[in-house]
Amino acid sequence: MPEVLTTAAATLKERWEQFKEENPRVRIREAANQLGVSEAELLATGLGDDVIRLEGDWTELLKSFKELGNVMSLTRNEACVLEHKGSFEKVSTFGRGNHHIGTVIGPIETRVFFQNWAFAFASVIRKGSRVLPNIQIFDKAGTAITKVYVQEDGDLEAYEHIVEKFTSANQSPNLEISPIDKVEYAEDIDQEAFLADWAALEDTHDFFPMLRKHKAQREHAVQLAEGKFTRKIANTAVNTILEKASESQLPIMIFAGNHGNLQIHQDVVKKIVPIEREETRWINVMDQKFNLHLRTDLIANSYAVEKPTKDGIVTSVELFDENREMIAQFFGLRKPGQTELTDWKELVAELN
Repeated sequence: MPEVLTTAAATLKERWEQFKEENPRVRIREAANQLGVSEAELLATGLGDDVIRLEGDWTELLKSFKELGNVMSLTRNEACVLEHKGSFEKVSTFGRGNHHIGTVIGPIETRVFFQNWAFAFASVIRKGSRVLPNIQIFDKAGTAITKVYVQEDGDLEAYEHIVEKFTSANQSPNLEISPIDKVEYAEDIDQEAFLADWAALEDTHDFFPMLRKHKAQREHAVQLAEGKFTRKIANTAVNTILEKASESQLPIMIFAGNHGNLQIHQDVVKKIVPIEREETRWINVMDQKFNLHLRTDLIANSYAVEKPTKDGIVTSVELFDENREMIAQFFGLRKPGQTELTDWKELVAELN
């Protein structure tokens, strides 16, 4: 049973119930912004009803997702949402502490950074006749990391077993929310030494260690390499990429997420749907088992980026928001040991 609500938690629950009555179509993330609280705090007001607080070994929780069968996995940041339908097939975990990570390979593919997982909840969302059992992960600021929704043909019995196994003894809605630690980056970087290290790259996975070595913020690094390995392109480039890739059925990779979960798409995209609503502009992929929703009005800068590897140059398109945070990356589909697709290289070369 949930603990007794504090006055603040009780008041928030009342405010949330009233908000839902007045704004039935507003999603919980936006509602939290409007109410001035975190999404996790808002979700936690449902403890004792359709929400259960979970705890335990996060690696074991991730591995248990394999038992759920067909799910929808959702990962997002402020500007981009990726949604995949399928199963968690091959789940592996590595390292410990701040380097404790997980990989999921299969119909759903992610890279997981456990040091940023703080809260987890099981909940049941009811939409008319539809019932969506789900598990949601949040960071210590109460911002959603990832959400997994069991589909109608998923394993509900396995879901109930997981919830029972990981149910926390603490069912209090009073969460200890704290701000995310600010990462300190170097402002005065030796550009010559940095570009020499960039030129010496042999694998795309070497890029992140290079950034750490120089304490370089991601967009700052891209700017330092402008004219040599990177070039600035129009913020409409993402629309061009998706539309042309769809027309030619060029397989691409899309990486998007946050500091706790990076979700990856590796396939062709088919149904591209741009939408404008008042001041917001979206580019969407609305395929049967994959959806992308990207707010193009939140793109501050876009770049074409080249990285040397043993397999030749690997080209990406990288999108950043006004806070210099990565929104999404796009690549031509390739596997280690393969050269880059010529059609992808040509598509990026044509971007202005």
